[in-house]
Amino acid sequence: MKFEPVIGLEIHLQLSTKSKMFCACPCGAAAPNTALCPLCAGHPGALPAINAQAVALAVRAGLGFNARVNKKSVFARKNYFYPDLPKGYQISQDDEPIISEGFIEIGSAGAGVKKIGITRAHLEEDAGKSLHAGAASLVDLNRSGVPLLEIVSEPDMRSPQEAYDYLTALKSLMRWLDISGCDMEKGELRVDVNLSLMPAGSVQFGTRVEIKNLNSFKAVKDALNYEIVRQAGVLEAGGVVAQQTMLWDEDTAQTRPMRGKETAQEYRYFPEPDLPPLVLEDAFIEAVRRALPLLPAQKKSIYMGELGLSAYDATLLTADKDTAEYFDAVVKEGAAPKAAVNWIGTDILGRLNAEGKEIGACPLKPADLAALLKYIESGRISGKMAREIFAKAWAGGLSVREIVESSGESQISDAAQLEAWACEAVAENPKAAADFKNGNAKAAGALVGSVMKKSKGKANPALLGKIIEKIIMQ
Repeated sequence: MKFEPVIGLEIHLQLSTKSKMFCACPCGAAAPNTALCPLCAGHPGALPAINAQAVALAVRAGLGFNARVNKKSVFARKNYFYPDLPKGYQISQDDEPIISEGFIEIGSAGAGVKKIGITRAHLEEDAGKSLHAGAASLVDLNRSGVPLLEIVSEPDMRSPQEAYDYLTALKSLMRWLDISGCDMEKGELRVDVNLSLMPAGSVQFGTRVEIKNLNSFKAVKDALNYEIVRQAGVLEAGGVVAQQTMLWDEDTAQTRPMRGKETAQEYRYFPEPDLPPLVLEDAFIEAVRRALPLLPAQKKSIYMGELGLSAYDATLLTADKDTAEYFDAVVKEGAAPKAAVNWIGTDILGRLNAEGKEIGACPLKPADLAALLKYIESGRISGKMAREIFAKAWAGGLSVREIVESSGESQISDAAQLEAWACEAVAENPKAAADFKNGNAKAAGALVGSVMKKSKGKANPALLGKIIEKIIMQ
């Protein structure tokens, strides 16, 4: 029997606010238990106050993924015990969330676009962090109260790759809108997976299994691939998949049971008595909407329509806002758009990936790349020379313009000098010249190489090619 996966994701996104969700304590403190107040520590009588910036970021996110912003939402107490939850409950939102009914598009126009529904997104506070050191367990409450946006998808994904693409698109959008840094290593983005299998062609979902402890998009994909095979094996053997919560063990590349889950966990939600319903005015929502930058899809359309870039190039640039802004700055300095995206996609992002850095840490300023590209376009330097200059500028110390001007780096385009070298090369390589004359275009490589050696790599290759052809074919 063939089975079809049914996948939904729950994402906890840490919002980029300076202070916590319901108090003025700062987010991101380094030393344990240094960003605390009576509310964070769960002291009786401490009263919460809603962080307006967190609310604005939630609305911004909802507008970004085409959702409905609910003018009224209600905070509730979600009751459960955990050592790093000092109040014994978490302030969250239950059946009246701030955001509902949105979607994210994955895929491309060529391969096909698919909408992944977003059921809801709600505001809540984070719990603290437990640290286990041998026989002792320590609790750090710095994270207690940090604002989160929990984004719950519809079960619309049908493969691990679609789940990966959805996560990638959502992360890109949230970073584009400055809603979250989405750094999984810092816990700014955490993912839980819900998976079931159903017979191919069926509309009846199977028994759902939840997978937790996923710390990378690759882990999400790997865990889904493993769990699909495991569940299919159980069903094909005539067994029944147990509803349970699983953990992903990266060392063994397997899922393992965490706890059984026969029914939904009972959190005994009830409205937070210390907070009134959150009511948003139209003016507030519109102010957030007006402050939105161009969204990736809009930016992509401009790149393709006004700048003539391919869909591939436009997608590369709009995958990350910092990359798009870097590209925009290079073009503003006068560089040709196609040349700019080629160098950004290959040379700059290639080096940054190798160094484990993002484009914000690029040592080459947009003005430097633009200057380099204009030198190439004018014929002053060759592509080979440009990469040598690029490497020197990347190492730091001097700008591209300073390197070119101080070293006298320039491409030789003097026709008389190139013709003299070309005549020497033809005389020294008669066979290559004869082969070229007889229609073997590749034979010109030996002649070009000879001239490049004579010119120490500075001959203008485009002009040289024309001169060699003229000498041989006359």
